[in-house]
Amino acid sequence: MYHEGRSVRLGSVKQRLLLATLLLRPNEVVGTNELAAMLWGDEEPASAAANLRTYVRGLRHALGGGAPWDGITAVAGGYLLRVGQGERDLDLFDAAAARGRAALAASDPDRAEAELSAAVDLWRGPPLSDLPLRSALARRVAQLEERRLLVEEDYAEAVLALGASADVVHRLRGLLDRHPQRQRAWGQLMVGLYRIGDVAGALDAFRQARQTLAEETGLDPTPELIKLYDDILHHSPGLAAQPPSGPDRPAPGTAVGPLIQRPEQLPRAVPEFVGRSAELARLDALLHGAEGPTSVVISTVSGMAGVGKTALALHWAHRVADRFPDGQLYVNLRGYDEADAVSPPDALSSFLEALGVPHIRIPSGMEARTGLYRSLLASRRMLLVLDNARDSAQVRALLPGAGGCMVVVTSRDRLGGLIAAECATPLTLDVLRAEESMSLLARRLGAGRLASDPAAVADIIEAAGRLPLALSIVGARAATHPTFPLGAIAAELHSAEARLDALADGDVRRVFSWSYLALGKDAARLFTLLGLHPGPDLTAAAASALAGVSAAAVTPLLRELTRLHLLSEHAPGRYAFHDLLRAYAAELAQSAERGDERGAARQRLYDHYLHAAYPAALLLQPQWPPIEPVPPLPVPARQPVTDHDGALAWFTAEHRLLIRVVRQAAENGFEAYAWQIAWALNTFVAPRGLWQDQLAIQGVALAAAEKIDDLVGQAVANRLLSRALTRLGDHATAEYRLKRALELYERLGDPTGQAQTLHNYCELRYLDGRLDEALAHGREALRLYRLVNNHAGEARTLNAIGWLLATTGDYVQAIASCTEALAQQRRTDDRNGQAATLDSLGFAYDRLGERDRAADCYEQAVKLFRDSADRYHEAETLIRLGDTREAMGDRNAAAAAWRLAARIYEDVGDPAAEEVRRRLERLVPAE
Repeated sequence: MYHEGRSVRLGSVKQRLLLATLLLRPNEVVGTNELAAMLWGDEEPASAAANLRTYVRGLRHALGGGAPWDGITAVAGGYLLRVGQGERDLDLFDAAAARGRAALAASDPDRAEAELSAAVDLWRGPPLSDLPLRSALARRVAQLEERRLLVEEDYAEAVLALGASADVVHRLRGLLDRHPQRQRAWGQLMVGLYRIGDVAGALDAFRQARQTLAEETGLDPTPELIKLYDDILHHSPGLAAQPPSGPDRPAPGTAVGPLIQRPEQLPRAVPEFVGRSAELARLDALLHGAEGPTSVVISTVSGMAGVGKTALALHWAHRVADRFPDGQLYVNLRGYDEADAVSPPDALSSFLEALGVPHIRIPSGMEARTGLYRSLLASRRMLLVLDNARDSAQVRALLPGAGGCMVVVTSRDRLGGLIAAECATPLTLDVLRAEESMSLLARRLGAGRLASDPAAVADIIEAAGRLPLALSIVGARAATHPTFPLGAIAAELHSAEARLDALADGDVRRVFSWSYLALGKDAARLFTLLGLHPGPDLTAAAASALAGVSAAAVTPLLRELTRLHLLSEHAPGRYAFHDLLRAYAAELAQSAERGDERGAARQRLYDHYLHAAYPAALLLQPQWPPIEPVPPLPVPARQPVTDHDGALAWFTAEHRLLIRVVRQAAENGFEAYAWQIAWALNTFVAPRGLWQDQLAIQGVALAAAEKIDDLVGQAVANRLLSRALTRLGDHATAEYRLKRALELYERLGDPTGQAQTLHNYCELRYLDGRLDEALAHGREALRLYRLVNNHAGEARTLNAIGWLLATTGDYVQAIASCTEALAQQRRTDDRNGQAATLDSLGFAYDRLGERDRAADCYEQAVKLFRDSADRYHEAETLIRLGDTREAMGDRNAAAAAWRLAARIYEDVGDPAAEEVRRRLERLVPAE
C-alpha cells in the first residue's frame, strides 16, 4: 500500500481487512453489516460498531501520515473510500487486460502481448495472502484469481500468435500445476509443445489432462481438446501459428473451451404485466456492470407473497435476453411451496445438463459439482433467474464465480446474506400504484367496462390492497362473468373477513400459508397474535405485549417476519401488515385452538396501551383531575414517556391507532380499558380541536361504561362527550350530557367532578348568550373547587368568571379575577391555564383601550398555547391578537396573526377557517 509515493504501515490485521474490503468496493457505500461480516464473520462482538470506528480512525491516520485523511467518509449506514482513476493496481490490471484483448481481436499480437504482459506483471502473488479471509472475502479473492487466470490464458494466446512457443510452455506448466482443470490452458500447452517439436510431450499433455479431469470432475476432455489431440497425431497443417481471435474465445485450432450448449430456459412471461417502470429501470442499470468479461452482477427481488416478483423478473429477463449471447438458465427453487424445495445439488445438476454435461458425468460431490458449474460459466455471458428462493443458503452455490453473467434472485426473504456477502443489489417490490392497478384490470376487462363504474373499480383496487395476485383473481372472476356489475363484485370484497373467501379461486390463503409455514414456532405464534391488533401499525412494544414476551425477545421475531415480508417496517420501529395478510393473520387468530390465548393476548395489548397512554396524558394535562386506571398487569419492565415532549410525540404517533383500540376493546369485552384509554386520548385530541375524534371515542367510552355499570366511566364520558358536542354546535344534546354527568358525580359524591362539569356548563351557557346562568354555574364550580382545595381548578374557574365579566363590560372586575387566577397558575406552573388567562386579560385590556398591554398578553398566551401544543386555543387567541393589531393600525401584523390562525383551523378541519379568511380579505394591503 502506497500513499503519495510512500509505503504505508497499515497496523493491525483487522485494520488491513477493513481497507481490503473498502478497496474492493471503491467509491461505493459499504454497509457496516458487510464490514462486520468481513472482519468477524459469525463471531461479531458486542462492541463491533465501536471497534469499527476505531479501525476507521486508525486507517485515516495511517493514510494521512499521522493526520486524519478525508478519503474515507462515514455516510448513512456505512463508509465510503474515495479512489481516483488508476489508483488501484486492480484497475490498472483490468485496463491493460481490456486493451490486450482488444488488440487480440484486432489481430495485433505485438500490442496484445505487451498489454497482457503488463497486466500479468502487476500481480505480485495471491491477493490478500497475508490476511485471514472470512468466507465472504475469500469468495471475492477467488473471483480476482479467476480474472488473473483468464488474462494468463489470453497472454499465452498472444505469445503463441507471435511464434514464441518455447516461452509459453514453461509458464503454462506452472499455471496447470496450480489449476489442473483449465482445459484452455491444456490446449495451449499442447500447441506450444507441438510447435517446439515435442510431439510426444504434446500427446502426453493430453493424456495428463484427460486423467486429471476424470479424477477431479468425472468428465472427459471437451470435443475441441479431443480434436486438437487428433490433429497433433496427424500433424494437421492447421497447427501452424494462427492469427488470434477475440478475447473470449481461443484462436482456431488452439482454443479449447468446453462445449456449452446455448440454453434458453426462461418460462413464458406474464402477458398482463403492467407498470413497474422504476423497478425495470433499476434492473436495466445493473446491465452495465454485467458487461465486463469477469464481473458477476447479482440482484435480489424480494417482497410479500403475490406482489409479482416472478412476473417482474421474467418480464425483464425476456426483454434483455438478447444482451446475453450464451443463453439463459432458469430454476424455480420452490422455496415456499408445499412440495419439497429444490436443493442446491439438484439445481446444479439440472443446470449442468442444460450446459451440455451428460448426466453420468456430473460429479456426485457438491464441491466438485459447484466447481464444474463455475468453470463452465467462467468465460460466458449468461442470464440466470433463480426464482422463489427460500433463503441465501439455497442460492449461494448457484452463483457463478466469474464471467460476464447476471443473476436475478426472487424471494419472499430479504436475502440479507447475499446483499452483505455477495454484494447483491436489493430491489424490494411493493404493491402496485393505483394507476398500475387500474391498468392491470383494464388488460383483463377492457377500459370500457372499467369506465362504466369507476367507483366500483376504485373499491376493488382498495379491497385488493393493490396486490397483483388479488387483482388478477378479481379480474379473472369479472372476466368470466361479463354480465356481472362491477359493483356486485366490489361488494363481495367489502368486509375483511369475506375478502379471503372472495379470493378463494386463486387460493390466496394457500399462497400466504407457504410463507407462514416457513416461520419458526415463535415467529408463527407472533404473526397469528398480530392478527388481533386493530392496526394500522404497531411498535415492537405493542408486539411484545401481544406475545407476552420482553421487547428483546420479540425483536428477532419481528425481524423474521419482515425478512419474509409478512410485515413491513414502514417507518423506523413501526410495523404494518398488508390488508390481506392482516385478514389472514386475523383468521388464524380466530381459530378454535387459539381461544384461551386470544383473550389473554388482547388483555395484554389493552393493558399496554392504557399504561403507556395514562402517564403520557398526565404529562400533557397535569392539571386535569386524574382517573384511577385498571391496575397494570405484571409484565417485563415498561418504558413510559417521562416528559411533555415525549408524551406529545407518543400520542402523535399513536393517535389514529388508539381510536381503533378504544373501539376494539369495547367490542371484545374490555370495556374498562376502552373508556380509560379514551379519557387518556382526550388529553391529546381536545387541545387540537379534533372534536369529531373526541365525539367518536367518547361515544364508544360511554356505551362501554354503561355496559359494565361503571358510574365513574359514565360520568367522565358524558362530560367529555358534551365538550365535543358543544364545540360541534349541538348544544341541546351537550346540555343533556352535562346534566347526566352532574347527576352521576352527585351520586358518586365527587365534588371535583361536579365542579368540572359546572365549568363546562358555564361555557355552554355563555355560548347560548345566557350570561347570568353562566356566571352562576361558574361561581358554584369555584365554591366546589375551593371546598376540596383544588387550586388548579379554582384558578381556571376564576379565569372563566373573569372572561364572563369582561363580556358583560365589567372589565375592572374581570381583570381582578383573571389576575388572581394568573398568580395561582404561575405558582403551580399551569402553563396551559396561564395561556387561557392571559388571553382573557388581553380581551379585557383591549376593551379598555389599552391595546399595547392587550397585545402583550395575547403574544404571551400564543407562546404558552404553542408550547403546550394547544392548537385550537392558540388559533382563537391569534384571531383576537389580529383584531387588536388591526385596531392599532398594524395591518401587516394583523394579517400575519390571522394567517397563522387560518392555517391551524385548516389543519384540524374547523369551519372557523372561513371566518378568518374573510378577515384577511377585508384588509387593505399595506403600501
